[in-house]
Amino acid sequence: MTQRTPTLLYIDDDDALARLVDRGLTRRGYKVVHAASGEEGLERIRNAAVQGCIDVVALDQYMPGLDGLDTLEQIMAIPDAPPVVFVTASQDSSIAVTALKAGAADYLVKDVKGDFIPLLHVAAEGALRQAELQRAREEAEAEIHASRDRYAALAAERELLLREVNHRVGNSLQIIASLLHLQASSAAQDEVKAALTNAMGRVAAVAQVHRRLYTSQDLKSVMLNQYLDSLLEDLRRSAEGNRMSRLTVKAEPIEIDPDRAVAVGIIVNELVMNAVKYAYPDGAGPIHVELTSKGEDLVLSISDDGVGDAVKADPRSTGMGQRIVAAMASKLDANVERDPNHSGTRIILRFRRTPEAPGKANTAAAG
Repeated sequence: MTQRTPTLLYIDDDDALARLVDRGLTRRGYKVVHAASGEEGLERIRNAAVQGCIDVVALDQYMPGLDGLDTLEQIMAIPDAPPVVFVTASQDSSIAVTALKAGAADYLVKDVKGDFIPLLHVAAEGALRQAELQRAREEAEAEIHASRDRYAALAAERELLLREVNHRVGNSLQIIASLLHLQASSAAQDEVKAALTNAMGRVAAVAQVHRRLYTSQDLKSVMLNQYLDSLLEDLRRSAEGNRMSRLTVKAEPIEIDPDRAVAVGIIVNELVMNAVKYAYPDGAGPIHVELTSKGEDLVLSISDDGVGDAVKADPRSTGMGQRIVAAMASKLDANVERDPNHSGTRIILRFRRTPEAPGKANTAAAG
């Protein structure tokens, strides 16, 4: 592939010196274009911005009309302006500092004999390399920004789809829960009514998580206090709702991932329904759900002031609720215990806010 000859615009009112620069840089592989004033040089650069034929500029300081610093300021204001090597006969270092601060790529002192031309060639080469690196950096940054924009767009689309999925799943599960509620309300046998109500509570526990995710700003977590409030409100509207008039919830604002929230909700549903069925044989009584945090550990308790261990002898108990609680507690890696000092029944679960890393668990087991 043939390499294009770079073009240098030499802006200087000294025609003789311009001819020396032309001869010297042409031998070194450059095409030189001369402008005798700052105004003419600016016009050529502006035209080149459209035509693309000026690669680097050598700019003299002392010229009639616009001097070099004024011309440099206007060059820097042109979009995609070529790099500028500032050239002057002055030994005043303040001019060099000002030129470099204004955007010049390099600075050198000229002489009338043209001995500076090899230095100008080196400076022009350096300015071109610097400009090329700058363009490559800008292109890379532009690509990074474009990639981020594409990622952000994909993430937003994914979030929208997840919200829609959660919305539809939540609605579908809520319909199922409502159908179970209707069937439980119309059931004649107490055992059937209780079984359907239990099933409704389990479905509602999952549905509430999806509804929380649909309305939440964060699709990766659920606020447990809000979730439990809504879940227990669903239970109050169930077929056994008249026995939950004294059902209370006291939960700290704790965030947790959706899978663990489902497990917590199902456990609460099972233990509350267990208390409703067995704790108060003669009617309704207080049932309390509490959730507190202690660092990374969470403590969930469901308590009543009922008959306590009498539930063990109740022939209506199938043990299904206990098996479900055990399964969900295992999913949470929770410790489950009964408070022996409580007058009624108080079940306490302790588990981590986030799942323990497998490596840590294995290390603990090995110890």
